[in-house]
Amino acid sequence: MCNGYLGKQLFILFLLPPLFRMAQWYQLQQLDSKFLEQVHQLYDDSFPMEIRQYLAQWLENQDWEHAANNVSFATVLFHDLLSQLDDQFSRFLIENNFLLQHNIRKSKRNLQDNFQEDPIQMAMIICSCLKEERKILSSAQLSNQMEVGSIQNTVIGMLDKQKELDAEVKGVKNHVIDVEQDIKTLEDMQDEYDFKCKTLQNREHESNSTSQEEYKKEQMHLNKMFLSLDLKRKEVVNKIVQLLNATEHTQTALINEELVEWKRRQQTACIGGPPNACLDQLQNWFTIVAESLQQVRQQLKKLEELEQKFTYDPDPITKNKQVLQDRTHSLFKQLIQSSFVVERQPCMPTHPQRPLVLKTGVQFTVKLRLLVKLQELNYNLKVKVLFDKDVSEKNSVKGFRKFNILGTSTKVMNMEESTNGSLAAEFRHLQLKEQKNAGSRTNEGPLIVTEELHSLSFETQLCQPGLVIDLETTSLPIVVISNVSQLPSGWASILWFNMLSTDPKNLSFFLNPPYAKWSKLSEVLSWQFSSVTKRGLNADQLSMLGEKLLGPTSGGSHDCLIPWTRFCKENINDKSFPFWLWIEGILELIKKHLLCLWNDGCIMGFISKEKERTLLKDQRPGTFLLRFSESSKEGAITFTWVEGSQIEPQFHSVEPYTKKELSAVTFPDIIRNYKVMAAENIPENPLRFLYPDIPKDNAFGKYYSRPKEATLPGSSLQKICSPCLLKSLMRCLGWWTQQRLTL
Repeated sequence: MCNGYLGKQLFILFLLPPLFRMAQWYQLQQLDSKFLEQVHQLYDDSFPMEIRQYLAQWLENQDWEHAANNVSFATVLFHDLLSQLDDQFSRFLIENNFLLQHNIRKSKRNLQDNFQEDPIQMAMIICSCLKEERKILSSAQLSNQMEVGSIQNTVIGMLDKQKELDAEVKGVKNHVIDVEQDIKTLEDMQDEYDFKCKTLQNREHESNSTSQEEYKKEQMHLNKMFLSLDLKRKEVVNKIVQLLNATEHTQTALINEELVEWKRRQQTACIGGPPNACLDQLQNWFTIVAESLQQVRQQLKKLEELEQKFTYDPDPITKNKQVLQDRTHSLFKQLIQSSFVVERQPCMPTHPQRPLVLKTGVQFTVKLRLLVKLQELNYNLKVKVLFDKDVSEKNSVKGFRKFNILGTSTKVMNMEESTNGSLAAEFRHLQLKEQKNAGSRTNEGPLIVTEELHSLSFETQLCQPGLVIDLETTSLPIVVISNVSQLPSGWASILWFNMLSTDPKNLSFFLNPPYAKWSKLSEVLSWQFSSVTKRGLNADQLSMLGEKLLGPTSGGSHDCLIPWTRFCKENINDKSFPFWLWIEGILELIKKHLLCLWNDGCIMGFISKEKERTLLKDQRPGTFLLRFSESSKEGAITFTWVEGSQIEPQFHSVEPYTKKELSAVTFPDIIRNYKVMAAENIPENPLRFLYPDIPKDNAFGKYYSRPKEATLPGSSLQKICSPCLLKSLMRCLGWWTQQRLTL
């Protein structure tokens, strides 16, 4: 996380021209607003922030601490600073920027008035500001490191746990090898004992029989061999008991912890969270344990063969074999049944980032996997898919819809189709069709279509000599829609369920949906952006959304509870649409029209009008920021800029741009060509610096269209465009001026 943060800084600095590669100053501008407020408090009229901005790199390269203690050096730096301001003035003169010429001339006069006679005082102020800036940066970095440290501790804990489990699995495997050696030793001992017994019996029947004394010696030797044999049998049986105990302990950790955690991570990944860890490691563990249990089954058969050749009372094999066989069978059955998983949840290829929402008549895919990869199972497991099997809601919930599965509903698991050679079956051409009930259908049930949860079940059977095991698994709950317009609401249901429930059979979830904590919901909301772009939501953006959902008095508290209806069904504040549909509209707008700008961090996006004015009021005239409209369900973006005034700053916002206008002209071109009528009715672009102080062309220049693509002569437009499209294009290009302004 920390590396990603630093990498982002370096990347942005690399893109800027040399004038704007500001190490300390630029890093400060990337901080959250709580740290930026501290920076604002450092500067006042005695040493204005705009000088810090204009001369950032030069200021950071000077030794102000030495100047603060040496009047000669302070005087030299004072005059150098004035010279730097003259150079900056000349640049503004070339750019014909009258306002900035005025500001820098005023700043120079103020410096001369304040510090001409006391340059050490200026050096002390600058030295203090730079030190305080470094403290603020350190504080922000410490905050990041604490966050990173928590993540690192979690990762280290997971790695330690993985090593521990890996050692346990290898321990089971080695234990099986030891038992195998012991059984071979036992077999050799039994063969030797059998041979000695038969030899002694044959001597008894021979005419020249051995003496009584020799016979007794051999008999005593046989008794010792029998005792050793009995002891070895007990030892082998005891080792198998210990092996099964160790296997059960390891298997329980695999099934009840590792597999459960993987399934939870899969749920999280389905709703945009971090990608789920690969199943290969889990498959490796499952397979080793399964192979070990298969070997134990063979070892028990071998013991049974030894028992049939020679037994006695009490024989430890006879006494324990059935219990050991039953326990081995039970463990193997449990392992195999648990290893049958849905590797990739149902998803329409047309909407890969919206799994678990299926539209009738549209093909979807789903992939099954057996984590026990045994060669003898290849092409031996035939999987069948069923819809809503044993779902009680079909009869208990009024209006609950029923569907048929169309397409090939059976598939044989094999190792050839998967790129990693796993034992898998992928259904690629399934569709759903609603069953039409006779008579009039009622939609008066307690659940709307997008709250009605369904499931896909998958069945197969493993058959081996003396072993038949039925396998079954189910998908996560799915929402079935009949119109693509229902997709946003259906996805909201998938988000809410997978955020709050881990029981895939809880299809009645929305009869009484639980509340969500803002701390969890805010994380999921950020995932919706990071999963389709390169940037999630920061703390300030989430704070604004929290206030929008919870009200301004909540302060976006992490413990606040949000009901399902507030998130997805009730109209938000005074608008005619719910919160989630507003977010979904903005997501679509970003994906289709603003992706690069969002990824670059140009769009502040979620900010209230009050906060917007707070940020802009102390900025240079022409500073603007981009935010999403709060009044458009379909998603829209606007910009607000500040103008200087003798009394107080003036703020101007533009009517939001929707996807209709952004389809005609790109947003960077809109910003480049935007005009308002200035003095003497001369149109000029009021947008100069993207907040906080990035020159507009530096921020958006690489996305401008070539001149011939950006604009067309008015006469040509009139010839080729309909009046409606011409109006839209002119509005986008900024040719509509004051009419579009809103205060």
